Amino acid sequence: AGSPSPSCSFSFLQRSQQLKRSVWLVPAPRRLNSGLPMNIGVLFVPQQEAWVVERMGKFHRILEPGLNFLIPLLDRIRYVQSLKEIVINVPEQSAVTLDNVTLQIDGVLYLRVLDPYKASYGVEDPEYAVTQLAQTTMRSELGKLSLDRVFRERESLNANIVDAINQASDCWGIRCLRYEIKDIHVPPRVKESMQMQVEAERRKRAMVLESEGTRESAINVAEGQKQAQILASEAEKAEQINKAAGEANAMLVKARAKAEAIQLLAAALAQQHGSAAASLSVAEQYVSAFSKLAKDSNTLLLPANAGDVTNMVAQALGIYSALAKPQAVRTQDEVPPAREDPQPPSTEMLKAEEASSS
Repeated sequence: AGSPSPSCSFSFLQRSQQLKRSVWLVPAPRRLNSGLPMNIGVLFVPQQEAWVVERMGKFHRILEPGLNFLIPLLDRIRYVQSLKEIVINVPEQSAVTLDNVTLQIDGVLYLRVLDPYKASYGVEDPEYAVTQLAQTTMRSELGKLSLDRVFRERESLNANIVDAINQASDCWGIRCLRYEIKDIHVPPRVKESMQMQVEAERRKRAMVLESEGTRESAINVAEGQKQAQILASEAEKAEQINKAAGEANAMLVKARAKAEAIQLLAAALAQQHGSAAASLSVAEQYVSAFSKLAKDSNTLLLPANAGDVTNMVAQALGIYSALAKPQAVRTQDEVPPAREDPQPPSTEMLKAEEASSS
């Protein structure tokens, strides 16, 4: 087979371009039941439909739902408009944001025909016109926003698109009820950057929370230590106060007991033979103190004649004999003699008292 002629290649290229145009710019189908109905004189119009009638090529009237009568051959049903809410899928398109990021975005458009006359004679294909208007408006609105604001302000973006469509479609007899963005496709590299940004933000938030937790923990520990020190100082203060009060009370009790003991001792000494009993007590204390020397500590306080054992024994025996004489006299005499003045202590007793006091 030979090479194709230039005319065949040109026609094939033209046909492919027409096919592409028909694919991308295909108008939305008309909302018809099964084509245009024929005029047989008596017609029944379904609910939520409007039939536009032309008489001899000129607009005549719009048939209401129910029973209607037309003149055959003169009247012709030219357009059938659906008054229900129409859902149109807006094809995916590319748009550039304010920060030069290309997005692939599509949506859904909800329409309703309010004026069948304007929808029939105001525009050739109202649904296709509204779809193209929605796409161009979406591009212009996305160009005013950055990528981050596109995701945050989807509701405001939808509202702006609806307002722009309604301003242009009033003369077409069509009302745009709402517009919803279905999907927003971000380029892979931009998606990776966004993911890294999200991870960095989460790490930052985690570090901030961890630092705040450490700070709160340190503050709580410091507050606890402060309260513990305050309570400890208050407890020590109370303990010292109680201890001082106890020592004061003990001193008072001891002083009172000592005073009573002194009073009792003075009363005992004032009685008969009181001095002899006191001398015996002093001698016993002297002997007991001398026997405990060098037992508790290495420091000793000895009298000048501590090496003269004979003298010390003689002094002790002298003290004992001096104390034992009055006791023997008392045992022999059944009737106690008259009270006499106490004899002054002997020299040996004075020496023993001095040694005891030293």
